[in-house]
Amino acid sequence: MHGNEFDKWARDFEDEKERRAALGDPDWGRGAALPPAVWAGIQRFQVGEDGDGANLVAKADQAGDPDYARAVRLFVAEEQNHARMLARLLAAGGMPLLSGHWSDTVFVRLRRLMGLRLELLVLMIAEVVALRYYRALRDGAGDPLTSEVADRVLADEERHVPFHCARLHASFAELPRAVRRPVLAGWRLLLLAVTTVVATDHGRALRHLGVGRLRFVSDVMAMSGPVVRSILTPRPDAWTGHGV
Repeated sequence: MHGNEFDKWARDFEDEKERRAALGDPDWGRGAALPPAVWAGIQRFQVGEDGDGANLVAKADQAGDPDYARAVRLFVAEEQNHARMLARLLAAGGMPLLSGHWSDTVFVRLRRLMGLRLELLVLMIAEVVALRYYRALRDGAGDPLTSEVADRVLADEERHVPFHCARLHASFAELPRAVRRPVLAGWRLLLLAVTTVVATDHGRALRHLGVGRLRFVSDVMAMSGPVVRSILTPRPDAWTGHGV
């Protein structure tokens, strides 16, 4: 992807930043009431959203496209805003933050060992899983403040997926054609394994949100098909977010 095309992504992130500032925060004073299992899930996802993104930013800088690097910095800022909002949501419900979680530690260490292409593939696993989780939280929480926060985060994640797909398409174009589909098939297998762990770990919370473990896994894997097609053959309708 050419630099001017990533400039469009950067401007999209900047426009969203201005829109978010004009909209302001949810009304935290409303408070939030959720079952303990759902609070535990939010605590874990808050840890996953938190971080300075320094490793990803450094790799984006090394890629040599200043427009892409600028867009990545704005993406990281949105992820940090998600962590902030989830932290405020937890505070509104009188719940503490976690200092860390083993799943986030594993993901971070894996990503730091890799180049930009593989780091984005690992990041995309978290992004696709997050799409289904925040949809479940938005639709099944039964708490107005929680649903509003989840809806805001979900809207951002729906933009993040095509952004990463665009960069991955450019990166995969550098690979021999014969290896592109096998690499993505391996990615889907890893996605399946991770999603199964998440569904098991968050099983009680998902039941409270009206989503069974098997359905959660099935829905995540269904979303992975359009992601793969978008990476291999980008077009305006390659990733639509349908089903999200």
